[in-house]
Parts: sequence; structure tokens; C-alpha cells
Amino acid sequence: MIIVKTFSLITFMLSFIVMMLASLLSKKSIIDREKSSPFECGFDPKSSARMPFSLQFFLIAMIFLIFDVEITLLLPLVITIKITSILTFSMITSLFILILLMGLYHEWNQGALNWAI
Repeated sequence: MIIVKTFSLITFMLSFIVMMLASLLSKKSIIDREKSSPFECGFDPKSSARMPFSLQFFLIAMIFLIFDVEITLLLPLVITIKITSILTFSMITSLFILILLMGLYHEWNQGALNWAI
């Protein structure tokens, strides 16, 4: 038991020392204003470096990711068809697809799928 405690203490101290050294060595001593400013091919920018982000595109991307993950949850259902009965398989699959369709209808009803606003 004492070996485990000693090993844990050594591991903790070693990782702490490495983190402190990394923190001390990575600090910038001089903050250069020119290096932190945006540029266009070496010239001063003509407009703001921050472009406005389309919130509608972000919402469509999030909806795509959510439904994409749900499709990957549908794939293992094919494997379970051999284990379960046809009635159980069809009920679970139908319930899952019904929940997906209800979510799609909700997004459509809220107007999140309308691209042109």
C-alpha cells in the first residue's frame, strides 16, 4: 500500500513540476502590437477583420449534426433484429423514427429550416 502512495506522490509531483515549467517557459515577455493585429498580405486591412457570422447557417449545421447523430443511432437497430422479435423490433424502430419526425416537424414549425428570411 505504501508503494502505491509513494508512486502516486511521485507522479503528482513530477506532473506538477512539468506543468509549472511549461507555464513559466511559455510566457511571452514582450507583447508585440503588430503581430497581434490582423493583416491582408502585409497591408493594413481595409475593413474589419471580424466578418459577421450567419446565425441561420449555424442553426442548420446544428440541426444537421443532431439528425446525423440520430441516424448513427439507427444503424445498430439492424443488428438487434436477430436478437429481438419482429414485433419488438418494429415497435422500437417505429417509436424512434416517430420521435425523429416529431423533432423535424418542430424545427420546421419553428422556422429553423427556412433559409431565406
